Amino acid sequence: MRRWRAVLGAGCVAWAGVAVGADDLGLDDLLDVAKPAESGSAVQGFAEFSAARAYESPSHWSKLRARLNLQGSGRLSEQVKWKLSGRFDADAAPDIESDVYPAAVRRDRRSEAMIREAYLDISAGDWDYRLGRQHVVWGEMVGLFFADVVSARDTREFFLPEFDQMRIPQWAARAEYFGAGWHGELLWIPFPSVDNIGKPGGDFYPFVAPEGTRFAGEDRPDQRLGNMNWGARLSALIDGWDVSGFFYRSTDVAPTFYRVGTAPLTYEARHDRINQIGATFSKDLGFAVLKGEAVHTSGRKFNTSDAAAPFGLVSSDTLDYVIGLDVPLASVWRVNTQYYARTHFDHPDGMVWDKHEQGATLLVNREFGDKFEAEVLWAASLSGGGYMLRPKVVWQMDANWRGMAGLDVFGGPANGMFGRFDRSDRAYVEVRRMF
Repeated sequence: MRRWRAVLGAGCVAWAGVAVGADDLGLDDLLDVAKPAESGSAVQGFAEFSAARAYESPSHWSKLRARLNLQGSGRLSEQVKWKLSGRFDADAAPDIESDVYPAAVRRDRRSEAMIREAYLDISAGDWDYRLGRQHVVWGEMVGLFFADVVSARDTREFFLPEFDQMRIPQWAARAEYFGAGWHGELLWIPFPSVDNIGKPGGDFYPFVAPEGTRFAGEDRPDQRLGNMNWGARLSALIDGWDVSGFFYRSTDVAPTFYRVGTAPLTYEARHDRINQIGATFSKDLGFAVLKGEAVHTSGRKFNTSDAAAPFGLVSSDTLDYVIGLDVPLASVWRVNTQYYARTHFDHPDGMVWDKHEQGATLLVNREFGDKFEAEVLWAASLSGGGYMLRPKVVWQMDANWRGMAGLDVFGGPANGMFGRFDRSDRAYVEVRRMF
């Protein structure tokens, strides 16, 4: 039975659905996951309907979405492979609930068509190259976004959807070298993608502002070389420890909200240029798997209540880190626990976040034969930011049909990491047909 995992985001902590353990997947591994055709092309994909009902007052439909995802792959020669995938979404909930959602939210969520992946894989001796729109995954805890710094994300449902569906691919050129026990990677992204945060008034818009605040939209990075992203990553297997380190220079995928007016109070979402140095490790202990990630970020700004601060922001380097233990029990149970934290190296009075932010997660999963699975996901800020609870059940009806139902429950202070979504508690169902 497929393993459905919890995903917890680091900047705006959250759960998502399935997580493929792709921390150190190479190009050939990723192609194996996608099951490409050896010659010609084979169309694969899924059709899905999902519904969610927000039950806090006023209760309303927050999602009534149909999704079609198609992909094809194949070979042009022994050295060249290709993959092309696309997705179409149509969501009726915003228009049905027109008294709940502003016009901008309705337009944003009504329908969407996008290219998901479109790339060539070229093999040349010890070097592999991937050119085109692609996913680049540099790290993955049981869903914590730390070393996964390259991926942009669709956060219009916070981080609740399945991880692989939430990622937004990048147009990139990637070169990988495979040595004896080590792996090097070079990455260039000329025109970067950034997070899709939706529009103000959406259920999970990421910025909490006082009543009457206006938003001047989002200043997305221009498509010019000055905004390009680039980085390098090295990984190795040393005495049973799988370790990696990387450097990444980028336009931040997550926005920072700049105060651009005071009468009325007005904010604009912008994307800073940042530098990130990170490391990951994992170790099979026999009875469990130990994993950890850490990322130092410079160049990012944070909101402050200091009225004299330019744009209402202060700069601070940060260190994000997480350590987790994944324990299988009696072949049908799985327990995962994690501790995560962020340290701000500069913390002037008025900064919205604490100097040391901390949190913990717990996942308990139980399989019932080959068809049923139950799971409870819990995440909590240890710095007063609230909690999130996500119980769900999965029914794998057969090889092609899957059903799922659950709850997404938030609690805590209105400006807390989780508590800000307290009014977005919801119950949901989903049916998917794979082909």
